[in-house]
Amino acid sequence: MNNPNKAHEFAPLDDAPAHDNPPGADPAQDVPKHEEPEGETADPREAELAAARAEARDMKDRLLRTLAEMENLRKRTEREVADAKVYGVTSFARDMLSVADNMRRAFESAPAEAQAEDGPLKAFVDGISLTERELLKTLEKHGVRKIEPNGQKFDPNLHQAMFELPNPELPNGTVVQTVQAGFVIGERVLRPALVGVSKGGPKTAAATAPSEGT
Repeated sequence: MNNPNKAHEFAPLDDAPAHDNPPGADPAQDVPKHEEPEGETADPREAELAAARAEARDMKDRLLRTLAEMENLRKRTEREVADAKVYGVTSFARDMLSVADNMRRAFESAPAEAQAEDGPLKAFVDGISLTERELLKTLEKHGVRKIEPNGQKFDPNLHQAMFELPNPELPNGTVVQTVQAGFVIGERVLRPALVGVSKGGPKTAAATAPSEGT
């Protein structure tokens, strides 16, 4: 005979109550995790450091530009000072050339015998010659030099051709006569020399040089 008191021992397992915790029953699992948004710096000090570095780079670039400008200004000022020192007397020197020309004309107008024989006229001519040399020496002291083109190849930068003289013995374009002396100041022409050049001779020594090596 079955014991009614033991009927509960054979209850099916499917009817057993579920023991899983319902949502919200476990606080440790239901707490939402904190997620930091992408692109933001977690530490504000990092942002400050990046800004400081950018500012330092900008200040360095400005400093280098300023130093370069100052160096260019220094060099330009040095060139201007040097040019003013060399070419500052250009106008005065150009005016003094007429004085030198008049002294040369006075010297050349004296008779040749007066320059050879002792006497008052010779002393006068010697005085003119000495004054001319002193004037040229003073001009040269200030950077003004006289051009001596006789026997040189004609240079259009320094000479101005007034006429041509046939001379087959000299290379074509050689200065054979100076009508008026020229002067330069520093690297600039103060006045070109008025000259006569030869024609009818060989081209020039420079032109025939390549054929000699062949």
